[in-house]
Amino acid sequence: MKLILIAALCAATVAHAQTTWKIATGYRADSFHTENIAQFGRDVETATKGQLRIEMAPNGSLFKLGDIRQAVEDGKVQGGETIMTSLVKEMPIAGADSIPFVVGSYTKAQKLWQLQRPGIEQAFAQRGLQVLYAVPWPPQGLYATRSIKTLADFKNLKMRTYNQTTVRIAEMLGAEPVDVAMGDVGRALGEGRLETMITSAVTGVENKVWGPIQYYYEINAWFPKNIVFVNAKSFAQLAPETRAHVLKAAAEAQRRGWEASETVAQNSTRELQRNGIRIERLSPDLEREIKHMGERFSREWVRSVGNEANAIFVPFYLH
Repeated sequence: MKLILIAALCAATVAHAQTTWKIATGYRADSFHTENIAQFGRDVETATKGQLRIEMAPNGSLFKLGDIRQAVEDGKVQGGETIMTSLVKEMPIAGADSIPFVVGSYTKAQKLWQLQRPGIEQAFAQRGLQVLYAVPWPPQGLYATRSIKTLADFKNLKMRTYNQTTVRIAEMLGAEPVDVAMGDVGRALGEGRLETMITSAVTGVENKVWGPIQYYYEINAWFPKNIVFVNAKSFAQLAPETRAHVLKAAAEAQRRGWEASETVAQNSTRELQRNGIRIERLSPDLEREIKHMGERFSREWVRSVGNEANAIFVPFYLH
């Protein structure tokens, strides 16, 4: 009888055992991405009646942004968030996020993610990772210290670059590539080392680029996405109904995150304007030239990546 009672007590303990996951991110706690993950964690804890708790580790407190994917793969932390463009070397298909001048709206960005996700999930699964969801940053706009009317206006302008994609864009535009870390943008502008750059409105607000920067063009150059994922073994160890709750909460986090991104984009653009930056559109002729440039860029990328890239951009352009 005692053995039966002990077994029953052990079973009850296991049934009510609490699992805690940590999700590492390199972004600040007040970033809309981080706040969205925190809400995802609360949703999971509520849905599982506390059986699965998710704790945030923001601001690179556990691992630097560039090390998070490997840390999750190695099982050093259960989950993480990173920007997909940082994964291009290991997963070339992630480079679809940084093809410029092709995805010009949130609707098209969602279409791109739907086409890109199967390949991303496969690439993650090969590394023992389970994709949960992805949310874009606000679209990348063009900042300039002076008015941009034609392609000729880019010639020899000092343009901020931070990866191979932005270097290639500068070359295509005839600008002079200048490697400047985001934390050094304000000083580089003040010293005249930088005259134009492509980044989001929210990044411009965070770095208070007003003063030297006079113009912001809403070119929606691309929509880089952050991806949230977990260690596949950790995910598999959850009870089936708990896994279902996690995936449901992830789908809601993705929907909520895309809405938040759009709101942040609008609010940040208004903040730039309040601080004296002129918000303008490029001329129709220049927009057409830049669109053609994007098509050329995407063809180059498809040739370099191969079939995985065709699976994204052939249906993207056809439908």
